[in-house]
Amino acid sequence: MPNSPSAKSAKAAKAAAKLSAPRKRGRQGQLPKKNRQIPWLAIGAAVVIIALIGALAYNLVPKYRERAELDKYTPSAQQKDPSDGIAGVVKKEYPAGLHIGGNQRVAYDQSPPFGGPHDQSWATCTGVVYTKPIRVENAVHSLEHGAVWITYNPDKVGADGIQTLKAKVEGKPYTMMSPFPGQDSAVALQSWGHQLKLDSPDDKRVGQFITALRLNSYTYPEVGADCSTIVFDTDNPPPFDPTPPGPDAVPMDGKGLTPDPSEVGGLPGGGLPGGGLPGGGLPGGGLPGGGLPGVPGVPALPGAPGIPAPTQPAPGAGQ
Repeated sequence: MPNSPSAKSAKAAKAAAKLSAPRKRGRQGQLPKKNRQIPWLAIGAAVVIIALIGALAYNLVPKYRERAELDKYTPSAQQKDPSDGIAGVVKKEYPAGLHIGGNQRVAYDQSPPFGGPHDQSWATCTGVVYTKPIRVENAVHSLEHGAVWITYNPDKVGADGIQTLKAKVEGKPYTMMSPFPGQDSAVALQSWGHQLKLDSPDDKRVGQFITALRLNSYTYPEVGADCSTIVFDTDNPPPFDPTPPGPDAVPMDGKGLTPDPSEVGGLPGGGLPGGGLPGGGLPGGGLPGGGLPGVPGVPALPGAPGIPAPTQPAPGAGQ
């Protein structure tokens, strides 16, 4: 009978079985989930940020590492000449303040030269990259002012190498750069009494040399002298002369020359650290001997306070 007690019990048992049965699960026993939207915008932004961090790290970490390495070559009272720790640096002692005229030459003992008699006008060394070879007698005077002069053999250094060197010089005070035809090395670096010859512009010693000797007041004679001048034409500089200097050239000892009184008699060790006052000069290119920086032949002002008056006008006052 459909409505018999046994039939009702069977229906109740079936209903209870349905309620107690587990829900149907999806794949791998997971409950069905609603479709979720992937946050592509957030993922894209995260990728861009990670890429930027990676690029910054790639570019900045080597520079910080290089800076830390170069700090070892920064001069100090405890380490007056850090170039002593640079392999290959040649050092020589030269007398200072020995000037020649614009039509004279010097029988230099080194090529390129890095000390000795020189022209009374210096080559502008305010981070200038000369595209033409320049007269060495003017360049040596720049070294006396604390500059670093980088030269390269145009037959041994290509366009990429020139750009590498240019980045070390352009716009950086007390540096200059020029080609030097016939140079026996690809690259040479000169400061007063110091030279380093290298086979490659990429050599890390380029930066070490500049750090150790540019404006190192312990290693050059005329601390405080300027590197700019209105006399030297940077667009059309006095040309480099590759021929031998000849028998009339001024010898390296400067025999027959009178030292410029404004450039001698400085303090031991190259003057005061950071730009001293040798010969009465002012830091940053002041008025040693009372002359005007960059203007050869302007005499001193006798009796000016703190400025020694030379007994005769110095032909290169302030150089």
